[in-house]
Amino acid sequence: MSPSQSSAPPERVDILVTDAMIVTMDAERRVIENGALAVTGDRIVAIGKTADLRARYEARTVIDGRRFVVTPGLVNSHIHIVGEPLTRGYVPDDLTFEQNVLDWLIPVHQHYTPADERVSAQLAALEMLRSGTTSFIEAGSLSALDEAADGLNEIGIRGRIGLRIWDQSTTHAHPARPTDVAIRLLSDELERYPVRNGERIGTWPTLVGHFVCTDDLFRAAKLLADKHKTGLAFHMSPAANDGEWYLQKFGCRPIEHLADIEVLGDNVVLTHVVHVNEREIDLLAQTGTSVSHCPTTALKVAYGVTQIGRFPEMVAKGINVAIGTDGNNASNYSDLMRATYLVAGLFKDARRDPTIFPAEQAFAMATLNGARAMGLQDEIGSLEPGKKADFVFHDTHRPEWRPLLNVANQLVWSADGRGVHSVWVDGVRVVDDYHSTRIDEEKLYRDAQAAGEAIIRKSGLPNKAKWPRV
Repeated sequence: MSPSQSSAPPERVDILVTDAMIVTMDAERRVIENGALAVTGDRIVAIGKTADLRARYEARTVIDGRRFVVTPGLVNSHIHIVGEPLTRGYVPDDLTFEQNVLDWLIPVHQHYTPADERVSAQLAALEMLRSGTTSFIEAGSLSALDEAADGLNEIGIRGRIGLRIWDQSTTHAHPARPTDVAIRLLSDELERYPVRNGERIGTWPTLVGHFVCTDDLFRAAKLLADKHKTGLAFHMSPAANDGEWYLQKFGCRPIEHLADIEVLGDNVVLTHVVHVNEREIDLLAQTGTSVSHCPTTALKVAYGVTQIGRFPEMVAKGINVAIGTDGNNASNYSDLMRATYLVAGLFKDARRDPTIFPAEQAFAMATLNGARAMGLQDEIGSLEPGKKADFVFHDTHRPEWRPLLNVANQLVWSADGRGVHSVWVDGVRVVDDYHSTRIDEEKLYRDAQAAGEAIIRKSGLPNKAKWPRV
């Protein structure tokens, strides 16, 4: 048999990226130099050396990757895409946690229209995509879930969204829904936007958490998440007041009480979790509950994370700790690479131990751990055959990327999202040459500016900027 008869013809694929440095985040954490990535539809078909894949595949589109480091898409495990982006930075940065939420954020939220929520969701999604985040867990939309979902589907990001639900209140400014109404809303959104294979946008039960949800609502949300095979996300223990309330009400700390009512589990993500004790950490580990660490918010709102935060202990106990950016009046940005930098650095200094959260581990928290928090560890978080084609081109033709000697250090300590050149989600190029391929960015910026100014004007909140505008 001749060589031509024995050799198989090349397999057709949609995309072949060649000659790149590929950070796989696979089990061996391989970094492939002169690497290639083959994609068909929404899946990665193969990954390896360029010479090998060129011999095996014929692509409709071949992309020269010599300029780029290719990584998995980042996963933001907690972000407010509605209610925050359109008032970014208006809230003063010298407020207590209670003042920030009760006196500023809640009054602002009351003046969003459905059109505002769509603009807000797209603005947040654009910032995430253009800085390398391809998937996220939302902290809860205000009221216009349909408009937010429509805007997200148009821009092409992957996310888990849901209305922000609570059923008890400690202030007249934050009125609560009756418990039965809250539960019906959760059930309705899960039916309308199910998490199905192939759907980028789906809903989770998304509670406010803290001490504004009754036990009945917590239990119902967990049962719904289990039934619909989704996650459940809520805030808990950023500051001391959650712990104080639970101790007074139930005689135990928040996570102890959540364990008692069987609300924890491997499909649950708790955000912040700064003020916790050893027993609470053990319960999180025993139940497989994930934690979303939002380092910038913890610093800006003065949670005391560097003094009492227990994130190294959580990781040592096997808890899945992912990274979030939170809201734009708490961290003010949605660039997960910047938050990853803080995760890598805060506890090195706080504990005077440079071995805590090395760059390689911090980047895993932004990719693999985020994927696990979303329940998508078999789909995203690494570049491997069979997984979703969610990947990012980091442009090395920039001063912060040269010289390139250690790619993990470069990603975490040198670079940030401004060096993201192109992004694919489900095998579709949604960012190209630093801009969205799916929406009119200039129009979005104009709409966001106008909407933000109108919301602030309607809220009546004063401008507390310390620099006079003349």
